[in-house]
Amino acid sequence: MTVTSAPLELPGYVHLYSGKVRDLYAPIDPATGRGRTDQVLLVASDRISAYDYILDTPIPDKGKVLTQLSLWWFDRLDGVANHVLSTEVPDAVAGRAVLVDRLEMIPVECIARAYLTGGGLAEYRATGSVSGVPLPAGLEDGSKLPTSIFTPTTKAGIGEHDEPMSIEQVQALVGSQVAARIDVLTRRILARGNEIASKKGILIADTKVEFGIDRNREDHTGGPLVVLADEVLTPDSSRFWAADSWSPGRTQPSFDKQFVRDWLTSPASGWSRDSGEAPPPLPDDVVEQTRARYIEAFERLTGRGLS
Repeated sequence: MTVTSAPLELPGYVHLYSGKVRDLYAPIDPATGRGRTDQVLLVASDRISAYDYILDTPIPDKGKVLTQLSLWWFDRLDGVANHVLSTEVPDAVAGRAVLVDRLEMIPVECIARAYLTGGGLAEYRATGSVSGVPLPAGLEDGSKLPTSIFTPTTKAGIGEHDEPMSIEQVQALVGSQVAARIDVLTRRILARGNEIASKKGILIADTKVEFGIDRNREDHTGGPLVVLADEVLTPDSSRFWAADSWSPGRTQPSFDKQFVRDWLTSPASGWSRDSGEAPPPLPDDVVEQTRARYIEAFERLTGRGLS
């Protein structure tokens, strides 16, 4: 684990928490002088995490990419409620922050996979399934799955490792109704993402999203509303592959932070995941190439430059 940088001093806001990537602030209620309990200012930093560590080296403009790309996707995910209240934020965090509803967060990392790779591939090779979902024999790294699958994990703290969960474990934790809802929504988000991204030359292999419950709003069943939170379909939370070079059986060219993971596990870094030590700082060329990948993903998808 690497300690996060000190939070900003934002007039009118009180700092609540700093995670791997984001800093949370509560707007101060003028009537009480205390932080509001119903809203949060969500600020995306340029920090980057890999293998459960926050790296010492930031990626310039990463926070802007995550925030602005998430906002772009929120507008295109019909039928999926999100937490956004306003993009009017302090100048010090303009372009990388958003004011959102404060939700009762669901303690599950919701992952959907359309292609097999990463941790899912390792589990498949060992068991023939991923998160208890049986898959056909003979799949390779990068194989397209017959249908997308929901493969949730635990939501671990900083420095801890997310562990795979079966749907039965999710049901036991949050109840069968919420479990079914986050399963459907996660796979719907990935399907919609691929519907749009494939036209821009990008395949979204898998994605991770988070949901919260808004007990002040009801869904179509009369129960509390499950709301998409944090970020969605970004290079931090998803694997973006170049569609024109996709070829199962090998590592796919990507526009996400897999480039950083690959460098960390290469001989060039001199670091071992099993060492128990924090990863080394990223060299300038890795920082520059990672930033270029994030920017390219943003520009390909949105058709505009980063502001």
